[in-house]
Amino acid sequence: MTTGSGLDLPALLEVAGSILDGVSGEFVAGLGAPSAVVKGLTDFATQVDLDLEQRIRRELTDRTGINVHGEEFGGPPVTDGAVWVLDPVDGTYNYSTGMPLTGILLGLLVDGEAVLGLTWLPLTGLRYAGHVGGPLYRNGVPMAAHLPTTLAQTAVAFGPFNVSHGGRYPGARRAQLLEALSVRAARLRMTGSTGVDMAYVASGIFGAAIAFGAHAWDNAAGAALVRAAGGLATDLAGNPWTASSPSLVTAMPDVHRELMAVIDDVGVWSGSDITSTTTDPRTAQHGSPERPGADDRTSR
Repeated sequence: MTTGSGLDLPALLEVAGSILDGVSGEFVAGLGAPSAVVKGLTDFATQVDLDLEQRIRRELTDRTGINVHGEEFGGPPVTDGAVWVLDPVDGTYNYSTGMPLTGILLGLLVDGEAVLGLTWLPLTGLRYAGHVGGPLYRNGVPMAAHLPTTLAQTAVAFGPFNVSHGGRYPGARRAQLLEALSVRAARLRMTGSTGVDMAYVASGIFGAAIAFGAHAWDNAAGAALVRAAGGLATDLAGNPWTASSPSLVTAMPDVHRELMAVIDDVGVWSGSDITSTTTDPRTAQHGSPERPGADDRTSR
C-alpha cells in the first residue's frame, strides 16, 4: 500500500488496526495459557503466541504486501526496507499468570526506522496507534498534546532484571540506576511489559520508560507511539532509537533530558565496568558477552 511518495501510513494503520481487532477475542480467551515452548530458563511462549503470530503474519502479508518479522518465527531482516515487527503476546509471564498488563505489539520499520506503531491491550480495553507526524490515537480518538511536567512529578517505568546477571547492561548497574531514580522520580513502576510501558509514556500515564532489551519486536511499536505523541525515543546513550539500538528510553523532551542526566550520572554502561564479584557464573545462559542482551527479558 503505497502512494507516489512512499508508504500510505494512514491506510496501513487502519488495516493493521482492523487485523489486531480481529484477533483480540482470541487473545482475551487465552489468558492464563501455560508454556508451550521453553526458550530459556525463565523464557517461554504459549500456544497463543504461536497461533496469533501465524494468523497476524498471514493477514498482514496478504492485505499490505509487506513481510513480517515475528518474535516466535522470525522473518526478513529488520533493517532493510519496509517490514512489520510483531510480538503477538508481549508480557508473556503476565499473560500466563492471568495479569492484564500484556498486549499485542506491531510496529512498521523502514530501513530500521520506526514509522508506525500499534499497541493493543485487549484486557484493559485500550488500543494505541500512531505514525510519524502524529497524532497518537487512543481507541481511535486523537489524544491531546502532553502538558509540561518534570521527572519529579512523573512515574518512570523500569525494565525487570536480575541483579546478579551480566550482559550488555549488567544487573548491578541497573540496580544503581534504579536507586538513583528512586530519589528523582515521583514513582517507579515495573510492569513486566515493554509494550505497556511505552504506550503509557505515549499517552501520559507514565512520564518515562527504560527498556534494556534490544529486540525490535519489543521496542518498535512503542518508539513509534511516543514519537507520534511528540516525545523522544533513544537508547541509553541518547542516540535516536532504530532497530539496531541496544535499548530504549522514552519520554517527552523535557523529562527525557532530565532522565538522561540521571543515566549519565550512573556512569558508563558496559559489562567491563562491573567486577566479577557482582555477576553470576550462570550468565552463560543469561547475558554472556557472546549472547549480548540475553538476560534482557523486558517483556517476559
